[in-house]
Amino acid sequence: MQYTHTDAELIQQPIGYWSWAAYKAVVTRTRAALAEIGTTQPQWWVLAQVARADTPKTRDEVSRTLRGYLDTGPDAMESQIDATVTAGWITEDSSGHLALTTEGSAFFEKAAALQGDLWTERHAGVSDEEYLTTIKALQRFIHNTGGEAWHH
Repeated sequence: MQYTHTDAELIQQPIGYWSWAAYKAVVTRTRAALAEIGTTQPQWWVLAQVARADTPKTRDEVSRTLRGYLDTGPDAMESQIDATVTAGWITEDSSGHLALTTEGSAFFEKAAALQGDLWTERHAGVSDEEYLTTIKALQRFIHNTGGEAWHH
């Protein structure tokens, strides 16, 4: 890969721009790939929360966990949970607990495989050490600017 600037010039580049450009590229690619299999990124988050839960989660628990992801918000998360129920991937019992259907489990496996492929694509040529350094540096930028970030 050819970089945009020399190392001396890169050290002067604005983190705000490059973190935004990386965010935009990664999210755009992820959302396009998920759309190709018939889902949205927030619906994937819902499926993953339900599929990977040790004990059944309620609608409210899933919504509260996910509403901060990429500034999605509570109303949007509620509609995305509804969409997964309407698609037949998740059921909701009378107490609000969510569970994958057989169809939802199969779709989750398909989407999880796609997410694995996307992970491999994004990480091509990036060592675990470089990735760890990048994540730690981004967390330090967030801390240093008084921001907050959380991801499961």
